[in-house]
Amino acid sequence: MPSAPAGQALTATVDLAARGETVSLQDFRGKHVVVYFYPKDDTPGCTKEAQAFRDLFAEFERQNVVILGDSPDSAESHGKFCCKYDLPFTLLCDPAKKVMTRYGAFGEKMMYGKKTTGVIRSTVWIGPDGKVRKHRQRVSSAGDHPAQVLEAVRAAVAEGSRTAVKGPLGATP
Repeated sequence: MPSAPAGQALTATVDLAARGETVSLQDFRGKHVVVYFYPKDDTPGCTKEAQAFRDLFAEFERQNVVILGDSPDSAESHGKFCCKYDLPFTLLCDPAKKVMTRYGAFGEKMMYGKKTTGVIRSTVWIGPDGKVRKHRQRVSSAGDHPAQVLEAVRAAVAEGSRTAVKGPLGATP
């Protein structure tokens, strides 16, 4: 499975369905970018994760972090999801799963004890220099994960770190 190793520079352009625009990571140069990949709008785990990012959104902004959610859902679905849960961040449409595949967020996974192919809940943190700081390939606790991401970002910002941070995003030592 492809992954985004720490220190690797990544570029991606995807359709931003909610507004019909195109978004590139270059648009956020100089900022931290957290891209979280999730399977489907308005499902229990995905809703918990989105709400947790929403609830911490002001804190992420204080740390100069842009939050982007990515799923294969349509623009219409994203619009309804954002309105229903008052999500203040951008949701990207990736119906062909091209960006997900590039970041290792689509592929074989275990679901309810069975192997299946689908979206793998994961998160990539890209630093202001455009390089991957951390990559959490399999997020198991969707509701707790955003706080773990924020803690990792705060620690790195406090250190003034400009180099890649080793280890999985939000993992406990």
